[in-house]
Amino acid sequence: MRMSFEERLGSHLKRVEQELTTAKAAAVKPAGLTVPQYAALFVLDEQPGISAAELARRCLVTPQTMTTILRNLESAALIERTPHPLHRHVIETRTTPTGRKALDQADERAAGVERRLAAAFTAEELDTLRTLLARVSESLTNDPILKTS
Repeated sequence: MRMSFEERLGSHLKRVEQELTTAKAAAVKPAGLTVPQYAALFVLDEQPGISAAELARRCLVTPQTMTTILRNLESAALIERTPHPLHRHVIETRTTPTGRKALDQADERAAGVERRLAAAFTAEELDTLRTLLARVSESLTNDPILKTS
């Protein structure tokens, strides 16, 4: 039996994802950043020197997309990339002072989006929502269709 659009959880999840992305894009734009650039700077701030491959995994983008993001951030002098002192084939990436300033400006506004979103729920509802989203993630990552492709 065919499922209607409204019955499909995926359509609701996609709509909410798009709405969150739109709000975050508006939040980080005054700092001169895109959402993917903001995400990369945010992770780099927490883990200076992280590899580009790990950064891509943490930001949920492909390595090719991360290469473009890093190239654009480097061109804007928001990050610097240098060879590792011991492992010359490893490139370490760190935020510059300018990058840190842009991150701070963007994060203040992006955190506001997150706070306003959280304020729509009670503490108990937030715990429930996080639990349900974790269950959604587990269900999708363990879907048998992934084992056959």
